[in-house]
Amino acid sequence: MGVSRLPGMAALLTAGALALSGCGTAALSPPARSLSTPATAVAPAGAQAGPATTAPAAAPRKTLKLGAKGKAVTWVQRRLTELGYRPGKADGSYGGTTLAAVWAFQKVNGIKPTSTIAKRTWDALESPRAPKVLVPRGRATRAEVNLSKQIMVLYVGGRPELITHISSGSGVPYCETAVWQGKEQRFCGSATTPTGDYRTTWRASGWHRSYLGELYNPIFFNGGIAFHGALSVPLAPASHGCVRLPMNVAEALPGMLGKGVPVHVRGRFRGL
Repeated sequence: MGVSRLPGMAALLTAGALALSGCGTAALSPPARSLSTPATAVAPAGAQAGPATTAPAAAPRKTLKLGAKGKAVTWVQRRLTELGYRPGKADGSYGGTTLAAVWAFQKVNGIKPTSTIAKRTWDALESPRAPKVLVPRGRATRAEVNLSKQIMVLYVGGRPELITHISSGSGVPYCETAVWQGKEQRFCGSATTPTGDYRTTWRASGWHRSYLGELYNPIFFNGGIAFHGALSVPLAPASHGCVRLPMNVAEALPGMLGKGVPVHVRGRFRGL
């Protein structure tokens, strides 16, 4: 599958049926094509994170549903980008990529995620909340994974630089049969994303085949558990343990998240 075809597919499949995409819970040896980036500079521990300063915004107040087109959609896309979300291009077309950013924004602002942009979401777009800080005395540059909200926030210099919808481990035990290292093998485990404090390690560029599926631009942080792009990032946890990201976020993240950066995983999913 060529990378050039992915953005359109991601827009169609972000909220669609589940695709085989997951991670093992054991550490994997990095392949020869894995790429590492220099560690991102960090500020001293104890630096506090806070919302970026944004100008007051007057929302169009037009109810929007998935598939809508026009200036009101462009306004939403530009506003979400300004606030640190990743809705894709400001092209005035409300597709799956923008939907994932809307979900992330709604979850941060205490709104039950839905594809419809109506009064509560417009109100929040005018006066948005900052994401809840999970590690108040964490490094100024760090990633926080909120399993309860199913979001990930990348802080740079103490401020949220990227806020995204995710799908973490489903919590369902699994057994999968796959051809791995030249022979058919059976892999069983618990599809969980463990909480704790970790650091980013190795990564791969483009599609990387694991024994449980294909991972796009994976950045590993806990053995075989990684951030990675997937063609399906539903509202409920659905992975084998990795943190699934919308494809457009997975495209951008390697250039933003260096090696050795703290990753803090907190919470427990109990429904949205």
